[in-house]
Amino acid sequence: MRLASKIFLGFSLVIVVLAAVGVLGLRAVGRLVSVNREIASEALPALRLTSGVRDTLQTMARLEARFVVLRDRRYADLWRESAAHARADLARLADLVHSGPEASHLAGARVAFDRYHAAVLQAQSRLLARATPPTPGDESPTRPLGEQVETELEALQQATHARVHRAQAEVARLERRTWNGVIVALATALVLALLATAVIALRITRSLRRLSVATAAVAAGSFQEPIPAGGRDEVGVLARSFNAMVDRLHKHDELKEEFFATLSHELRSPITSVREAAHLLADGVPGPLTAKQGRLVDIIRRSTDRLLRLVNQILDVSRLRAGLLPLEFVPLDLDWLIARAVDELRPQADEARVALVRERVGARFTVLGDEDRLVQVVVNLLANAVRFTPVGGRVTVRLVDAGPECEIQVEDNGVGIPAAELPHIFESYRQAHPGKGGTGLGLAIVRGLVQAHGGRVTAESQEGKGSRFSVLLPRDRAA
Repeated sequence: MRLASKIFLGFSLVIVVLAAVGVLGLRAVGRLVSVNREIASEALPALRLTSGVRDTLQTMARLEARFVVLRDRRYADLWRESAAHARADLARLADLVHSGPEASHLAGARVAFDRYHAAVLQAQSRLLARATPPTPGDESPTRPLGEQVETELEALQQATHARVHRAQAEVARLERRTWNGVIVALATALVLALLATAVIALRITRSLRRLSVATAAVAAGSFQEPIPAGGRDEVGVLARSFNAMVDRLHKHDELKEEFFATLSHELRSPITSVREAAHLLADGVPGPLTAKQGRLVDIIRRSTDRLLRLVNQILDVSRLRAGLLPLEFVPLDLDWLIARAVDELRPQADEARVALVRERVGARFTVLGDEDRLVQVVVNLLANAVRFTPVGGRVTVRLVDAGPECEIQVEDNGVGIPAAELPHIFESYRQAHPGKGGTGLGLAIVRGLVQAHGGRVTAESQEGKGSRFSVLLPRDRAA
């Protein structure tokens, strides 16, 4: 069975459960939204309008009383305006009430308001027609009608409050039921997902773990045995493809190493002959040269020196990878060795106008190592530091007594190394600044020689501020 089919079958049940949860949840949410919309768009506006009508009735009663006492037409006009607002609000309430008690009380309030309105208008007409004001003991005939409207509106408000409470209770019930259903369904889906994941993971990760270990071994260059590939799913196909890829990589590496080693070895002899011939010509052994001939010979000599250095570097890398580079371990004083390397690089630093400084921290600097190869390590690091340090810069070689190890630090305040290139700086043919010259093999040789001595090399850098390379060598090779 293919891997996609396994995963689909394992999670299809979980998907069905989650889909059912989604449908139930959407239905519950829809009902909750409907109830909340009813409360927000009908019940609450109805309560506000009812309260507003009651406040308007109280204002109308005050205006009516002032008109009775003062007989000022302005109070009658204000009363009519308030009555018009109250009538409009009662009409709007008809669209906001739906329950039987609310509709009954609203109808009663509108009938009572119409009676109250007609009675007040009639009373105002009589008062305007009378010549003498009413006596203080006379009771207004409209007051009972206004109280009846107030009573109906209060009952309407209570009925609306009851509807809101019922809606809130339904919302709470729906919320509890929704939460209970969602929690139970999610718990079921979680258990099913864990079971399906466990079954699929146990069958898949075993092969993937082997493949991951083999990939790391290939990256480290130590993979030897092919991984088992018995399954027919995508993981098995991947394992077989991986084995074929590793086999081809091994063959390509062998062909490449053989090609570079053969080519470098075959090139070394003729390049050496050309180099020596150029030196003889430059020294005037066959006879004197003209100025133009001398310049051409100098170009040939420098070019052959560079080619020979490149060939030697390629041979060194090939022998380091094959573990065939001969090393002679003898007790060495690193302080003397660094002085020799600094003296060798001093002309190049002076020409680049870069200060070359030695520092020491501690007193014991003796290690077991190959003198020429360790000089090569320091020279390569110093040459790189001088090359990437601007005019007026400084390169420091620091020797540190680090207990069971000796540390050589080469530090500069040059252009630095980009952060993206820093993890790959010791790889062959990898250059952080391709336009600055070099072959990309110097640091690879440094790492190989240091590792051949049982040590390690690290690099720290900040672009624009400089770099520091640290070589740590054990005092005892066995350690």
